[in-house]
Amino acid sequence: MTEQMKTFRIVTLPGDGIGPEVVAETLRVLRAVGEATGFGLEVSEHLIGGAALDATDDPFPAVTAEACLAADAVLMGAVGGPKWDHFTGSKRPESGLLALRKTLGTFANLRPVSVPAALAASSPLREERVTGTDMLIVRELTGGIYFGEPRGRHAAEAGRWAENTMVYDEQEIARIAHVAFTWARRRRNKVTLVDKANVLVVSQLWREVVAEVHEASYADVEYDLLYVDNAAMQVVINPRQFDVVVTSNLFGDILSDLAATLPGSLGMLPSASVGGKVGLFEPVHGSAPDIVGEGKANPLATMLSGVMMLEELGEQAAAEAIRAGIDDVLEDNCRTRDMWQEGQQLVTTREMGQRVIEKVTQRLARVPA
Repeated sequence: MTEQMKTFRIVTLPGDGIGPEVVAETLRVLRAVGEATGFGLEVSEHLIGGAALDATDDPFPAVTAEACLAADAVLMGAVGGPKWDHFTGSKRPESGLLALRKTLGTFANLRPVSVPAALAASSPLREERVTGTDMLIVRELTGGIYFGEPRGRHAAEAGRWAENTMVYDEQEIARIAHVAFTWARRRRNKVTLVDKANVLVVSQLWREVVAEVHEASYADVEYDLLYVDNAAMQVVINPRQFDVVVTSNLFGDILSDLAATLPGSLGMLPSASVGGKVGLFEPVHGSAPDIVGEGKANPLATMLSGVMMLEELGEQAAAEAIRAGIDDVLEDNCRTRDMWQEGQQLVTTREMGQRVIEKVTQRLARVPA
């Protein structure tokens, strides 16, 4: 009797702008590698962000939430764009993403940033400074100033004013610290905590709690500290010094976008939001409405997010095959418009997807059964 093929329930949220294009190419790659390695995908597509606002007047409809909670993983494109800039508060497309993360309970955002030799020439920094960069930014995702109360805008006789509140408790800090140290053991065994403890009482608590977690459970892992302003400078001066960086929601948002420039394009940067019942996997880049339908969108960040999804689902061989296939395509000097330079081969979004499928298929055909 033949063994029944594993099937994963995947919810896709293509979102806005180029989201549908990059998600479509990623699904093609995932299905191809699934056929070759022995798993299937049961895919259902749902609305989020601006597309959901247009259809339902809600950036995160209840039917989307229900589908995501019932899935094995969620693969997302991008949300937002000038079309919806007049919306405010909970009606903004981006609020749908925040609500999704909160619904799934994904408190840890993982953003790997690597610069292989094939991409070093595309970096805004000198090649010798960035080649070999391989860092993982672990960002706390559900607390801090983005969610703290009280918050809001106010009007008084003296004029308008607004407030946001940065709040963390020790449980929130400890759980993200455990994620960071666990990942460091899988990598190069070093964690850097980034904070602003010379000014913020919240950061002082971060230092206390992360140090306690380190001493109690991860004393074998190298551990150091950086203020966020110095960390931003060090990401530019010497990015290769970093292995795992752990930090709060606000600082992680800023630092990960800064680090994302190192390979020369946001189109190369994936992310995973984990820690809850269902993982969320999405590219770092935005919706890029100015290039929709032109074949210029880079699908590799979304494909690499799909790689992280496969790793989370336990399909390590398939994940490694896709990552290696992407490396092969880059070594062949194939580039979408965002990364292209004179002398390289310019390919469309669809062509890039096809090249990756071909490389992955070739690699898997060489693997003994």
